[in-house]
Amino acid sequence: MFKDIDELKKELDAHRPLSADIVRNLKENLIVDWTYNSNAIEGSTLTLQETKVILEDGITVGGKSLREHLEAINHKEAIEYIEESLQEPLTQRLIKNVHGLVLKGIDDKNAGTYRKINVHISGARHTPPDFIHVQEEMDKFEDWYNTKAKDIHPVLRSAMVHTEFVGIHPFVDGNGRAARLLMNMELLKAGYPPIVIPVSDRLDYYKALDAAHVEKNYEPFLEMTDGWVKKGFDRYFFALGIQNNREKQINKNGPDIDIDF
Repeated sequence: MFKDIDELKKELDAHRPLSADIVRNLKENLIVDWTYNSNAIEGSTLTLQETKVILEDGITVGGKSLREHLEAINHKEAIEYIEESLQEPLTQRLIKNVHGLVLKGIDDKNAGTYRKINVHISGARHTPPDFIHVQEEMDKFEDWYNTKAKDIHPVLRSAMVHTEFVGIHPFVDGNGRAARLLMNMELLKAGYPPIVIPVSDRLDYYKALDAAHVEKNYEPFLEMTDGWVKKGFDRYFFALGIQNNREKQINKNGPDIDIDF
């Protein structure tokens, strides 16, 4: 599984450690791109350039809501938090901290607090569990992470962290942003580049999640993850000036699937 991605990782690892200038440039670019796309998936109207102005220049964008400004700033802080926490295990405390940053100043009442109401995901067939089962489901999620998840490929683990977490939908709001942050945290822990799920993939992304939750068909989401991770390497290879032969790297059949949750 993910053999082509592992070959890309070997190629990248051969150039590590990266220079301080490359790391700084990659981080600045990634934070803006990741923040813009993740918030746009959830409905933010900020453009990529407006997101950059807010995050890098600290300038308020006229005509945009306070919430959208806070969503951008909070997301950047959440990225910095997970970067600082890569040596920590994925615990419910850490998850609540990430979510708390996502909704800081937007919905302080629910920030970092499991929902106490039932919710529906707009446009989805999947219905998250009743709120009285959220703690139980999150306990199972944490137990899975500390047992079965340790024995699977890091890219598969990151995808499963995303799908299972967002399926539980433990918070009233901000679950999608938190899921994408946690997914990238898993990739970073294992030495893989973080990914950006582009807003242009939003419809297929939602359909793939629904297939995983309703039909237990993880193939669409894993195939999308496979592609997003490969594009994540492109960002690094471009910075390094490496000509990457993607025709040899891309697995035409997509990843093999063997899931035990």
